[in-house]
Amino acid sequence: MPDSHANAVVFEDHGLEPGQDNIQVLGLDVHNPVFFVSAVTIVAFVIVTLIFRDSAGAVLGGLRSWLTSAFDWVFMLSANLFVLFCIALVFSPLGKVRIGGADARPDYSYAGWFAMLFAAGMGIGLMFFGVLEPMYHFNNPPLGITPPLVDGQLVSDPAVIETARATGMAATIFHWGLHPWAMYAIVALSLSLAAYNKGLPLSIRSAFYPIFGDRVRGWIGHVIDIMAVFATLFGLATSLGFGASQALAGLNDLYGVPNTDTMKVILIMVITGLALASVVAGLDAGVKRLSELNMLLAVLLLLFVIVLGPTTAIITGFFQNTWYYVKELPALSNWIGREDDGFLHGWTTFYWAWWISWSPFVGMFIARVSRGRTVREFITCVLIIPTLVSILWMTTFGGTALSQFLADGYTGVQQTVVDYVPELSLFRMLQALPLAGITSLIGIVLVVVFFVTSSDSGSLVIDTITAGGKVDAPVAQRVFWAIFEGLVAIVLLLGGGLAALQAGAIATGFPFALLLVLMTYAAWVCLRDERALPQAA
Repeated sequence: MPDSHANAVVFEDHGLEPGQDNIQVLGLDVHNPVFFVSAVTIVAFVIVTLIFRDSAGAVLGGLRSWLTSAFDWVFMLSANLFVLFCIALVFSPLGKVRIGGADARPDYSYAGWFAMLFAAGMGIGLMFFGVLEPMYHFNNPPLGITPPLVDGQLVSDPAVIETARATGMAATIFHWGLHPWAMYAIVALSLSLAAYNKGLPLSIRSAFYPIFGDRVRGWIGHVIDIMAVFATLFGLATSLGFGASQALAGLNDLYGVPNTDTMKVILIMVITGLALASVVAGLDAGVKRLSELNMLLAVLLLLFVIVLGPTTAIITGFFQNTWYYVKELPALSNWIGREDDGFLHGWTTFYWAWWISWSPFVGMFIARVSRGRTVREFITCVLIIPTLVSILWMTTFGGTALSQFLADGYTGVQQTVVDYVPELSLFRMLQALPLAGITSLIGIVLVVVFFVTSSDSGSLVIDTITAGGKVDAPVAQRVFWAIFEGLVAIVLLLGGGLAALQAGAIATGFPFALLLVLMTYAAWVCLRDERALPQAA
């Protein structure tokens, strides 16, 4: 290997330390101005949105439509870039680089590590969309595929039905496969290399040191961190709003709990309280144990549906749907000349913005628990394995719902698509299986615990950013952010429902998409720098 390293970035004299620009006030240890600008802006948003609910809903709705239609190419192009970069790393010599240095070893077992990254990555979303999305895309297939229903009745041609089913599953997996996890991987890899290999503080701005150098200590770094806070908080609020809507719909379905805005507010407040208890317990006692509990419940529910659902169709469907996904991936990744604007803008562009808004949160959380992994191991586990799990989940839950409709004539899930009551789709699918009351209750518990782990992990990440990279800041700061994650979810729900939640994620995800492209380059610079150092096998 060449000894020359003339183009390397000098990190050793960066002079950056966690919390070096912090101030201590009222028992807090916060970065000035990142904490204060972020906190004041979020508090102002909550107050203004509550006062002008109708106007806020209209503004958010218009913003969502404009961003998804005018800038769809930004989201699509950048997401494709992230996937290609990650795959290239797996097969590149750079994959041998170990996060934390050649002698670093993992802090967590594979089971604990995977449970935490997956629960944080997309837990609530899989519960909300796992049944709904395959059925929705079957009814309204993208890419110009002929719809299988005319006036609510299935067409007589089996080929049309099968093509719609295959395309619907491919479209669903597309939104939950390589692309979102590549976004998470980019953030996590660039942050972990900067923090554990280069000794920089674990803050979003540190990932940009290879590009901006010492200027990350100034206004450039402040803007980057503040944008990361906004993206994280609104991305989380979107997911928490989805989770609250689904949990309340399940409680209404099972126990007759009123499905009103007031009850949604109460539910978010209660679950935020549970998240606060987890915050106080700490990472190992709180998030780790809850993540492992959720993973166990999710696996049990998954196995239940596989065993008591259309078992053979699920097993064969896993391989078929994987192939459909691979086959349709180029077409679904292309945004040029598309005529299915409803799918491209209403689903894909929203998803990419949502995942990007989640990426600072999930990426930093994954970075905190990924020291000791090689880059190849890291990318494989963060990118490939979750994609396969997502395919299995969508095949099991969405495939079961499709089988119930096509083979058994059960219209419960189909009706939630026609009426567009997405929060009920999971419960209608479980209703057609044995022990529906028990499994539906497990589904509600899963949503609630995913809610708690997301809120806890999110407050941890936001606090780390606003504390200048310190990971041992006072607990009161994490409590503050956990409370305001719940408050933002509440005001978005009250100010426009699910559409407002989506608009918030898109509005904050768009600028961060541009930062993510720069972060990709920064990660490559760090890896190039590390390549000259001795690495473990």
